[in-house]
Amino acid sequence: MNELTLELTEISPREFFGHQNEHIDLLKKYFPKLKIVARGSKIKVYGDDEQLDEFDKRFRMLTAHFTKYNKLDENVIERVLTSTGKDELSSTKDSNDILVHGVSGRYIKAQTVNQRKLVDAMSKNDMVFAIGPAGTGKTYTGVALAVRALKNKEVKRIILTRPAVEAGENLGFLPGDLKEKLDPYMQPLYDALRDMIPAEKLAHYLENGTIQIAPMAFMRGRTLDNAFVILDEAQNTTHAQMKMFLTRMGKDAKFLLTGDPGQIDLPRRVISGLKEALLILKNIEGIEMIYLDDKDVIRHKLVKKVIDAYKNIEHQN
Repeated sequence: MNELTLELTEISPREFFGHQNEHIDLLKKYFPKLKIVARGSKIKVYGDDEQLDEFDKRFRMLTAHFTKYNKLDENVIERVLTSTGKDELSSTKDSNDILVHGVSGRYIKAQTVNQRKLVDAMSKNDMVFAIGPAGTGKTYTGVALAVRALKNKEVKRIILTRPAVEAGENLGFLPGDLKEKLDPYMQPLYDALRDMIPAEKLAHYLENGTIQIAPMAFMRGRTLDNAFVILDEAQNTTHAQMKMFLTRMGKDAKFLLTGDPGQIDLPRRVISGLKEALLILKNIEGIEMIYLDDKDVIRHKLVKKVIDAYKNIEHQN
């Protein structure tokens, strides 16, 4: 009797093996001549070579499916184990509208006309500005596009950055070291990533640098090749910061800059690098600017009303 040892990497064994190893039980049902033992992240299989080769092939098909869709259930397992061709494994809901399959198989897609324009603009241009108020999905859609590009091997890494500018607070008085001081500013980026990449894989990506989340100051002196780079909250960059960031662009890179000119936290008399860039770069080929508005707000219905209320006050001043 021969032995085959397989190990899950960047995949949660609990989710892959199922509740109380119910997915392993299904494998045992379809491979009755094999002895299958799952412990931790490893699975050991005992039997003859021909059966082990077939099990290895089907197991890799299952892990490939889980890697793409972040989900595994009884129907998928049965389809994989009984399929005769690769085409049978494609999901009926796997349409071009879906940007990425999030955690637990959640479908993440552009939900509004302007979000779809943003997706289209990123496919045609290497640099895109996404401008609009809070809640319009600028950052979330951008992160989904970045994750999709990484999954499709169009880029080798994702770099997410934002200026650490205090919204009425003082960074120096926050407790902790530099990372602990900066992490609250990066939280929206972490939140989006957690929706789209399983925890184990995200931790691995952050550890090995495949995904980097850093403040603007960490961009200086770098050349960003083969990367999908997102500058979030770009309205809070200065002239010097914006120029420095834009000139970091390397080969095979995609740059997305998101911002809301109505929420600038810079000191008075400091010109927003975003506002300036929108004026001086608007006619450059290869750069596109997408404007989102309150019709694109997909948060709580009250957010639209809040935006309208503040818009009325700002127009009066």
